[in-house]
Amino acid sequence: MTYSIKEIFYTLQGEGARAGRPAVFCRFSGCNLWSGREADRSGSACRFCDTDFVGTDGMLGGKYRDSGALASVIDGLWPESFAQEKYVVFTGGEPLLQLDAKLIDAMHDAGFEVAIETNGTLPVPQGVDWVCVSPKAGTALAVAGGNELKVIIPQAGQTLADYEFLAFEHFYVQPMDGPQHEENTRLAIETCLRNPRWKLSLQTHKYLQIP
Repeated sequence: MTYSIKEIFYTLQGEGARAGRPAVFCRFSGCNLWSGREADRSGSACRFCDTDFVGTDGMLGGKYRDSGALASVIDGLWPESFAQEKYVVFTGGEPLLQLDAKLIDAMHDAGFEVAIETNGTLPVPQGVDWVCVSPKAGTALAVAGGNELKVIIPQAGQTLADYEFLAFEHFYVQPMDGPQHEENTRLAIETCLRNPRWKLSLQTHKYLQIP
């Protein structure tokens, strides 16, 4: 299988339950919720998405023809002097359009814990160690459980109560970025205070101005 990669980089996880943890991020190109007609200047697909996942022109982006080659590039970004706690986050776009058993096995062979950030509309293959689902209003979920559910708010037609029966360890709300970010942040705070089932996730990497 050929993997289409937008970018690969080493940074700190900025969101959710593992915020602050060093990680190699591998961003796949493409998303199943994007038609290509709605792209804004950033290249992102929908108003609730703030990432550019179109094409393969980012850092270390390109077409990788086998899992071993891609795993080698990811492994090369991890500090050589510290071979423990290796952590890779596959994201997108939608990583489950491309992430397969061969790549998961290759990352495990290299000593990595494997995480995904997915919209939850496609099934998760065996072997993924950490599953973060960020559902989008109006889409049917194929993933009913995992480690963390991270809901971007507000979204039209969205009802948080619809997600509370799902089998996740952590439930987060995260304010949608954009012109109404301050208002959305207040809404997220109020949501957590009103319903302690939900915790607040912030995009700390943006505050820190890191990738």
